[in-house]
Amino acid sequence: MQVSFHGQSCVKIKTKRHTILIDPFITGNGLSDLKAGEENPDVILLTHGHNDHVGDTVSIAKRTNCLVVAPNELAVYLGSKGLNTHPMHIGGSYTFDFGKVKLTPAFHGSMFEDEDGTKVYGGMPAGILFMAEGKTIYHAGDTALFSDMKLIGEFHEVDVAFLPIGDNFTMGPEDALIAAEWVNAKKVVPVHYNTFPLIEQDGEAFAKKIKTGQGVALKPGETLNI
Repeated sequence: MQVSFHGQSCVKIKTKRHTILIDPFITGNGLSDLKAGEENPDVILLTHGHNDHVGDTVSIAKRTNCLVVAPNELAVYLGSKGLNTHPMHIGGSYTFDFGKVKLTPAFHGSMFEDEDGTKVYGGMPAGILFMAEGKTIYHAGDTALFSDMKLIGEFHEVDVAFLPIGDNFTMGPEDALIAAEWVNAKKVVPVHYNTFPLIEQDGEAFAKKIKTGQGVALKPGETLNI
């Protein structure tokens, strides 16, 4: 299995048979190495309804008819736009043909602004546990540090954890180091930083401070084999 980082919180997972995109904020993301019109995922997974996470979901999904898995309210809204969606909610899991998805808590907000300016409540924000081919990936989404992250580490052997470090809107590097210790992943990748001035951080410095597992500050387009 391959995982790659593409700026902000966008992550691509390639299994033997499927390509999964998480939070595909591509257009307008100055750090992204992708082009929305060239992406052909089988599935898009969304953590919450902010535009820097929903990103190009509508255009990609309309073109490819890929499945979009999202928190319930966001999935219902995207379904009303003609997308093929599967709604989920916090604590729930579902086994698809491409792998198992479980939504975890995330302490944040969720509001999607449509092209016409309509503001839509996106439901509760979430993190994602993705399990396939004997591997487990944890994408924390946008979140503060919270103590139940310990349970994720206790009940799951996480191969890669994607943790936000940008501060201001999410946990910063100091709190993310605690999260990394609690999740106890084999590899920890910082996300949600340097896209905007308010969230500028040193990803390399954060990665070097990881004590449990290996910290890896991926540059956009770089890949890990797990």
